[in-house]
Amino acid sequence: MTAAAPLRIVLADDERMVRTALRAILGAEEDLEVVGEASTGAEAVSVVRELRPDVVLMDVRMPGVDGIRATEQLLDGGMEKPPRVIVVTTFENDSYVYDALRAGASGFLLKRSDADELVQAVRLVARSDSLLFPTAVRALAAEHAEARRARAAAGRLRAQLSEREAEVLRLMARGLSNAEIAAELFLGAATVKTHVAGALSKLGVRNRTQAVIAAYECGFVTPR
Repeated sequence: MTAAAPLRIVLADDERMVRTALRAILGAEEDLEVVGEASTGAEAVSVVRELRPDVVLMDVRMPGVDGIRATEQLLDGGMEKPPRVIVVTTFENDSYVYDALRAGASGFLLKRSDADELVQAVRLVARSDSLLFPTAVRALAAEHAEARRARAAAGRLRAQLSEREAEVLRLMARGLSNAEIAAELFLGAATVKTHVAGALSKLGVRNRTQAVIAAYECGFVTPR
């Protein structure tokens, strides 16, 4: 049986020491491979378009083109298979992080995270069937959504979800994976995947994190 190819990763951070530390941690894992680095957002876009990695670790604050703009360019740049983006930040409640998630980043990671959290975050985002650090994402969305609600895209506000898609979206917002949603609703995994895809399509978003943020901004999901 042929082993699966390792996940290919690009590191984007303006601090060389940070990139070196990330490379050392990730490179020690057999299923992960750092294939490129960048020190600016503009360089990150260029490197990613050339190397086509699976995951990008993107510093949210970099000179010139920051991590938010770089994420937007990567996800809206016409790549056939854009990478999953994890923004790396110092402060989890930073409005920069929220903007990056709205732009399409799959999740965020604190710079103080330990090695195990970093490795598991990359694997989870690459698999993309549940939220990365769901409690933190929900708290961030709840904190910022009220101020942004009036700016929510009209398409999201008018999104018409089926009853089942609505149930699935609420469970996604709680951080449940596809398998957990299937168990909760007594559905098959393939059926849940179809409902997730339908909800994302109707909300006009790329991934689960964007869907949760859109749900908060539309008032579909509210903080408890």
